Amino acid sequence: MIKKLLKIGLVLSIILLVGAFVIYLIYNEPVPVGQPGPQADALAHKMVNAVNGKAYSHTRYIEWSFRDGKHRYKWDKELGKVSVTWDDTTVNLNLNNPQKSQVTKVGEVISDTKKSKSAIEKSISMFNNDSFWLVAPFKVFDKGVVRSMVNMDDGTEALLVSYTSGGSTPGDSYLWELQPNGFPKSFKMWVSIIPLGGIKATWDDWQLTESGAFLPKAHQLGPMTIDMGDVKGYN
Repeated sequence: MIKKLLKIGLVLSIILLVGAFVIYLIYNEPVPVGQPGPQADALAHKMVNAVNGKAYSHTRYIEWSFRDGKHRYKWDKELGKVSVTWDDTTVNLNLNNPQKSQVTKVGEVISDTKKSKSAIEKSISMFNNDSFWLVAPFKVFDKGVVRSMVNMDDGTEALLVSYTSGGSTPGDSYLWELQPNGFPKSFKMWVSIIPLGGIKATWDDWQLTESGAFLPKAHQLGPMTIDMGDVKGYN
């Protein structure tokens, strides 16, 4: 009986592996080849202007949440500090000098160096990921970013953005698909944490914040909704 169950388990494992391989072959896309240069930069400027990059640059405070409110943020862009909260832990993260960050758990300051360091490292990783889903259009001119223009099959132009440094996952690439006025409507991803290349996420649910910058309220990633919570941008 045990041998029979082991054989069934082995067969099921093989079927699952073959199925996963077939899905990979069908849905995996290679990173498109784009042309860097003035045209790509012009397209990037068009996208940034559409979401009011000037207003974003003067926005001091941004608030949002992630993972259905499990991660909560209040970011002071001017001072380079952000309050990162999850469960019963809050990290007052100093983005310019993380060692000066303060960790509290259930309202009490954590003095244990090892525990504090672990929480700070986690908060940095969370912030890098969760803020990207909020402000990615404003990061296309960051240091270490390569911008390329891709001619799509339907005759439109898309913006390929590759991050060669910075953040938690350098090497990731995103293909922005834009509306005629420059507003982002979606991007395709080639990222280290997702084995399939070309997975699409929407960027078409926009909110005009108090500061005048446009920020997304939610994204659709396949059947999953990524809710950004109560998004605020103000001075």
